[in-house]
Amino acid sequence: MSDSELIRAELRSITREARDINSYEFRPLPGATGLPEFTAGAHIDLHLPNGMVRSYSLSNPQTDRNRYVVTVAKDAKSRGGSKFMHESLRVGDVLPISAPRNNFPLKEDAASTLLIGGGIGITPLWCMAQRLQQLGRPWEMIYCTRTRELTAFLETLSAVRDTVNPKLQFNFDGEPGGKMLDIAAVLARTPAGTHIYCCGPIPMLNAFEQAAASRPAEEIHVEYFTAKDAPASSGGFTVVLQRSGKEIFIKEGSTILDSLLDLGVDVPYSCMEGTCGECVTRVISGVPDHRDVFLTKDEQASNEKMTVCCSGSKSERLVLDL
Repeated sequence: MSDSELIRAELRSITREARDINSYEFRPLPGATGLPEFTAGAHIDLHLPNGMVRSYSLSNPQTDRNRYVVTVAKDAKSRGGSKFMHESLRVGDVLPISAPRNNFPLKEDAASTLLIGGGIGITPLWCMAQRLQQLGRPWEMIYCTRTRELTAFLETLSAVRDTVNPKLQFNFDGEPGGKMLDIAAVLARTPAGTHIYCCGPIPMLNAFEQAAASRPAEEIHVEYFTAKDAPASSGGFTVVLQRSGKEIFIKEGSTILDSLLDLGVDVPYSCMEGTCGECVTRVISGVPDHRDVFLTKDEQASNEKMTVCCSGSKSERLVLDL
């Protein structure tokens, strides 16, 4: 994304939501015309002062027209994004951010909706729940965390459960008597026609996809916020840029994106690990080695497009629409 497409926004508040989980509220600069609208499930890219770009789901209601709120857990294995957010950002800081994009859209007219969240994966689901409640549509939520002290929005969601929607459940598997959610059992008792959304850590998503395998694909919605596999960096193949005719040999230790950027090719990218879809590129010929979690299994099998940030090639030559 070019600098001209970015929005400069001011960090107006930081709110502690749970242990090592903060919400960050961004608003337009004084005199600015406002922020682009978004829909439940959308995310924005934050261009951090340390040079990193990180994607975070919006957790505030989509009816908000003058603010974006992202909720971020400080990851013990952070590569620098969440650690920087928690330790270095201050109220008043101005950051370039992207306009919202939605790869995890909510079907607002579904007969019923089930939201299953794990850890910080609750952020887009809480945005969805607020939208469904506003529309008067039926919804259920199961929110899984280790303990109450690690549960974002605990007081807010407890109040919703007690006064608005008793079908909102918590599952604290790390507390006395707690156990891991039996996702297969949950889906087995979920009525046909229900649209089911899941966002959380990879083990939860793997269990969810396995349990949901027999259900109609259009009713199953998953969002990964971390990659399943390491980027393809073994190299040893040639990428041909169809539009320019240039050829690039991908060396060992480099990704396709690394090589494109080194050559000065203007290609959009953001997460660099195959979760956001910003770098999806049409494949003209060749067989990609898919490493992303953005494309569906059918899309990957078709080999018509690929994420160049993390995927490689199974063929000696890969021709891309670049």
